[in-house]
Amino acid sequence: MMNAGTVPIRIETTRLVLEEFALHDAEFIVELLNQPSFIEFIGDRGVRTTADAERYLREGPMSSYRQHGHGLLKVRLRDAATTLGMCGLVRRDTLPHVDIGFALLPQFWNAGYVTEAAQAAIEDGKRRLGLSTVLGITSPNNVRSIHVLGKLGLQFVEERSLATGASPVRIFALEMP
Repeated sequence: MMNAGTVPIRIETTRLVLEEFALHDAEFIVELLNQPSFIEFIGDRGVRTTADAERYLREGPMSSYRQHGHGLLKVRLRDAATTLGMCGLVRRDTLPHVDIGFALLPQFWNAGYVTEAAQAAIEDGKRRLGLSTVLGITSPNNVRSIHVLGKLGLQFVEERSLATGASPVRIFALEMP
């Protein structure tokens, strides 16, 4: 693995750019993390102000870039400054491998952006980090994310809780040659 955090992460696809978040993205983070769909399917992160969002960015994605060489990335249109959401690889203490995480603002759903971004993040993890397995986790009733995980080639493994007292999640896996 490369030294974590030596070169900023930037991934380009046909339509998108995935790049590291910075503190100036805090207002966008407040908007995204307070979408009803985000709260329902991912969880309430308690981010209500730009100060909360800056803390979330510092302790979450920005810390992950330094520690692991990957993390949730800002997803924006390649030919515009329009930010759509986030996507990237997440390291969780409760899982044996990284998982692919993604969330877009609802106005950007149904255009294939999540699949395009997630595929690029997974390919980057394989190429740059040498990953051979990527997981996906989702709530059992998150039909949209389950569909995306299937399009990415992830297969259902099990349904279980990741923490004592937490609701069960569905776990999917992709083994990469």
